[in-house]
Amino acid sequence: MTHLPHDIGVDGTTRLRKALLCIATIVLAATPAFAQQTAAGRVKVVSGVAYIVRGGEAVPVQVGQPVYEADGLRTGPDGRIGVTLNDETRVSLGPNSEVRLDRFAYAPSEGRLGFVLQMLQGVASYVSGRIAKLSPDSVRLEAPAAIVGVRGTTLAMRVVPE
Repeated sequence: MTHLPHDIGVDGTTRLRKALLCIATIVLAATPAFAQQTAAGRVKVVSGVAYIVRGGEAVPVQVGQPVYEADGLRTGPDGRIGVTLNDETRVSLGPNSEVRLDRFAYAPSEGRLGFVLQMLQGVASYVSGRIAKLSPDSVRLEAPAAIVGVRGTTLAMRVVPE
């Protein structure tokens, strides 16, 4: 009969299970918040150099890729990107442009509606969706020198960095 060292017996197995459970808990807690969020929308069109900036990291964009609240969109000299959000808002960027989706809440049945897009540089077009129709005061387009309240349905902006 072989004797196992005390550490590997029943108590060792219990300790190993607890350690694995602890490691799994830490890994799950470290999962980025966007993995637990519902996507705000999806990339519909992309050409040239274009990125989603998520958690400070620029990731090359692909058609169909989800876009989350707090994501940024950035294009290079030949880049273009088009995104459709869950409320049917459409945002398109031209070359050398950058925006950040600061807020996106579309839960009309819960009374949660909000859209804030910060234009950092370049050229962007915006076509309003359901949030603007249901609650126009909850839509804001921000630029370094202005905040635009949306009353219409279509808007084009150009922001030149100082």
